[in-house]
Amino acid sequence: MTPEESPADNKENSEPETEANEQEADPAAADTEAVPDSESVPEPEDAEGEPDAPDMEALEAEVADLNDKLLRALAETENIRRRAERDKGDASKYAIANFAREMLSVGDNLRRALGTVEADVRKENAVIEQLMVGLEMTDREIQNTIERFGIKDIEAMGEKFDHNLHEAMFEIDDPTKPAGTVVQVVETGYVLKDRLLRPAKVGVSKGGPAPAKDAPAEAAATDAAPPDDPSEQKEGQVAYEDKGGEPGAQLDEEL
Repeated sequence: MTPEESPADNKENSEPETEANEQEADPAAADTEAVPDSESVPEPEDAEGEPDAPDMEALEAEVADLNDKLLRALAETENIRRRAERDKGDASKYAIANFAREMLSVGDNLRRALGTVEADVRKENAVIEQLMVGLEMTDREIQNTIERFGIKDIEAMGEKFDHNLHEAMFEIDDPTKPAGTVVQVVETGYVLKDRLLRPAKVGVSKGGPAPAKDAPAEAAATDAAPPDDPSEQKEGQVAYEDKGGEPGAQLDEEL
């Protein structure tokens, strides 16, 4: 210390240094003073000065879309359930279709074998008669078995040709039968419940008269039709009028 410096000057110089040292020793206090209070920060507002509100139209559209998807999913599930039930029923009803179709061929061959033996030969030979009786019993048993499972033969002889049940193999000129009538059955057809199992192979007539059910309708139409010319109808009525005063008067005058 120089004699020129006084103790008061030393005291003034030491006070700023003390304050700087206190600030360096407590930096947290300085940060606390610099950061403002969160409660005092104002909330952001939109241009109109109100908080953001949810878009109700967008929400309603989304709800409607989800509702539509839900209804479609429920409808599709119901369709799948019904289709599964129908397939299950068809499987139980028509599961034997392929097997039954093959067995029909066996029955056809058996009936062909029965038709090859004449009645006179059966009477002359007892062994053949017994054999044919056994074959006939087998044929009847086959027919009874297939009927128990819902298989029935198609009665085609004399019926009108139906493309849903019959298969035309040839045509026969038969003027005594209406055109399109089954006149010969080559192979018997069968149905399994309400489904065609095998069509009947038939021969169909051609060139015959029109079906009988159409003839009365044409006759009635002809009788009911009035004459084309009204004068013809008038002349016909005049011809039947009584021109004389007494019966036979006009005839006497002409004579």
